[in-house]
Amino acid sequence: MLDKIAGIEARYEELNRLLAEGASDYAKVTELAKEHSSLQGLIAAATTYRALLKDLEGARALLADPALAELAHEEVHGLEAHRLELEDQLRQLLLPKDLRDERNVIVEIRAGAGGDEAGLFAADLFRMYTRYAEKHSWKPETMSANETGVGGFKEVTFQIKGEGAYSRLKYESGVHRVQRVPSTESSGRIHTSTATVAVMAEVDEVEINIPPGDIKLDTYRASSAGGQNVQKNATAVRLTHLPSGLVVTCQDERSLTQNRLRGMAILRARLYEMESLKRQQAEAADRKSQIGTGERSEKIRTYNFPQSRVTDHRIGVSSYNLPSVLDGDLDLFIEESVARAQAEKLGGAGLSPVAVDEDDEA
Repeated sequence: MLDKIAGIEARYEELNRLLAEGASDYAKVTELAKEHSSLQGLIAAATTYRALLKDLEGARALLADPALAELAHEEVHGLEAHRLELEDQLRQLLLPKDLRDERNVIVEIRAGAGGDEAGLFAADLFRMYTRYAEKHSWKPETMSANETGVGGFKEVTFQIKGEGAYSRLKYESGVHRVQRVPSTESSGRIHTSTATVAVMAEVDEVEINIPPGDIKLDTYRASSAGGQNVQKNATAVRLTHLPSGLVVTCQDERSLTQNRLRGMAILRARLYEMESLKRQQAEAADRKSQIGTGERSEKIRTYNFPQSRVTDHRIGVSSYNLPSVLDGDLDLFIEESVARAQAEKLGGAGLSPVAVDEDDEA
């Protein structure tokens, strides 16, 4: 571990030198400054750790002195405990970082199996994530929505702006399942419906270049859920990425330019996610492995209304306060997911599926 720390300390000193020299390339300076900032926590912990090792060496030397042995033993015991804490902290800081963690996110929610009830559940999830964003002082903003006409969504895409948004929300990707009695069910029978969630980090234009010739742009009039035109001019856009076949539509903004810009942001995020998943075959082969097919048998989390229970099947954690979870209290699940991911990187238990099926109905 000390060898790794020494290499990072050398890089930190090099960054100090490069930043002191300055550069005419503003983008390069910004990149160096970000890297420098990202290493400060590790450097501070490493400095403390090296000082502690010296103190520990001195305390151990005093154990040979009969007059000071008792006091030295107590000091060694305290320093050893602190050493273990610092080593654990350093291991965490040395973990490979996802460079996207501090970025804004684009979230797509799609109704899956279950008809209108799935659309209503998609709307519940949309509200849950916007409330979670607000609790963390992040800014949610709808980018595109296709409503069902009964208060739900066939699909909704929205952006959440805030530092560290992706580091928290990336664990929410997958199939979410709800079990409840629909308002239209006269017999009181419990229905199971699903919605898929895909969380993607926002991507800059410089990170993924899309040649203009790869994009087919269609414009049309924006319309409401009932099909009535709400714009006389063709302000809505449909962007088709010809090489991949990906299609993005945007109609919520009042101008063609704004809808096109938003559509391109979504498209860049989708393409980046696809490329990222291809590079990580151990985790997923393509984007479909992230969001699944929406079938009831696939799930990462179940929201059971009769029992007021929410269960995350990946980590084996349940909450029996469903209203609170739907109001944005997701940290119980997210923090455990973060801990499991870190354990996996450290060679621990990892995030393998946990056999938790407390019920399939109620």
